[in-house]
Amino acid sequence: MKLFGPRGRPLERREQHLPEQVPVDAYGNGGFRFGGMSHRGSILILPSGVHGWAAVTPADITADSLALVLDEAAGLDMLLVGTGNDLVPLKRDAADSLREHGVKHEAMSTGAAVRLFNVMLGERRRFAAALLAVD
Repeated sequence: MKLFGPRGRPLERREQHLPEQVPVDAYGNGGFRFGGMSHRGSILILPSGVHGWAAVTPADITADSLALVLDEAAGLDMLLVGTGNDLVPLKRDAADSLREHGVKHEAMSTGAAVRLFNVMLGERRRFAAALLAVD
């Protein structure tokens, strides 16, 4: 379905991106609030900023879906992976790919990952987060 703006021009979908790391102010209802804005869906918080992330379920967390993380691996000490309401271990391909790029990682519920990420960001640690949205 094609969407049109107020002047009849087609709307184009753009990659969502906030060009800085910021704490997550709230999560739930299928999205996140951060940096004075809200985002519906999952997010990656990397040194380059906050990015929309297509992953919806733990099964979607793959080496391919973590490509942006791997691109920024040199600037990371740790990746926190929020796997939804429950802790779900990463699939082998994702875990192996992160290790091959020198990225330590820890899977946990999204709520726990948000809380820990905010603490680490406040301490200026080189942490990133891959956070699945929860209802």
